[in-house]
Amino acid sequence: MLRKLCVLSSLFLALALSAIAQDSRHFTFHYAFTVRNLPAGKKVRIWIPAAQSDAYQEVKIISAQGDLPLKKTSDSKYGNQIYYAETSSAQPELHFDVEYDVIRHEHVALGQSAPHRVSVSLSSTEKQQDLQPDVLVPVTGLPADLAAKVTQGKTQPLEKARAIYDYVFTTMRYDKTGTGWGHGDVLYACDAKKGNCTDFHSLFIAMARSQGIPARFEIGFPLPPDKHSSEIAGYHCWSDFYIDGRGWIPVDISEAWKHQEKRDYFFGSHDVNRVQFSLGRDLHLSPPQDGKPLNYFVYPYVEVDGQEFPNVALAFSFADGDSAVAAQ
Repeated sequence: MLRKLCVLSSLFLALALSAIAQDSRHFTFHYAFTVRNLPAGKKVRIWIPAAQSDAYQEVKIISAQGDLPLKKTSDSKYGNQIYYAETSSAQPELHFDVEYDVIRHEHVALGQSAPHRVSVSLSSTEKQQDLQPDVLVPVTGLPADLAAKVTQGKTQPLEKARAIYDYVFTTMRYDKTGTGWGHGDVLYACDAKKGNCTDFHSLFIAMARSQGIPARFEIGFPLPPDKHSSEIAGYHCWSDFYIDGRGWIPVDISEAWKHQEKRDYFFGSHDVNRVQFSLGRDLHLSPPQDGKPLNYFVYPYVEVDGQEFPNVALAFSFADGDSAVAAQ
């Protein structure tokens, strides 16, 4: 009986610690890549997105190194931090490696108090920026028609945002088969009704903006909630929308779709199992790239003699910090 009580006590303690740990997660994030098979005698330019601190993540640079000197810059529209390097005499391969120490905080904006909630008030100019269309995110036509239909009879922005969230959740399917997914192309999402996180949140943003609700695109990387360390295969993105008097309200519809018991949670919350690297779409880098604006910026962008160079091998990984407990 005593042993059984001890086991139960340990279980309850573990559950309690898990609940506490959900408020924050401490980890290192390793962002490495190699540019391969570079041609001799060509000008090479490299832009690397850099994680930065904000209200919901505390970022420290452990090291930032590579085969070329790195210069820190930022884009003028969103303030995204960037590492930049260039050379006119590149070796066949160039390797870069940035390691971060991160504490990520849960972002809860609805339904309960949260220690890291931040009060934000946008100017009319700032609101207008987050109401504008992007190249693949129109705010008129089909997404606007859908938004008008699903918000019919609703007058409050929060009600409208929830109706749009529910529409995307119930209509879209998380499915990365075929072609067309992953670009955040709203018209593709409307037609195919499937895709990844980029497609889910692009549709939400388009519909919200069409209803006069400022919304923005955020991108970074997911952390497995059930592992203390692992490689990271690819990016994850999410969104916020803005309401006067409430500030930015987070949503993560693709995570809700994959964990449907958390449908209500992910309207108004972002969990700790992520690290953000940049904001926005159609990005002009610093210094300016020769190519067209970037659809989004989470992987390194490389140009050789002014042309995008795609031969980049990625290697991302994370490990929980000494005092961190995997959330959930």
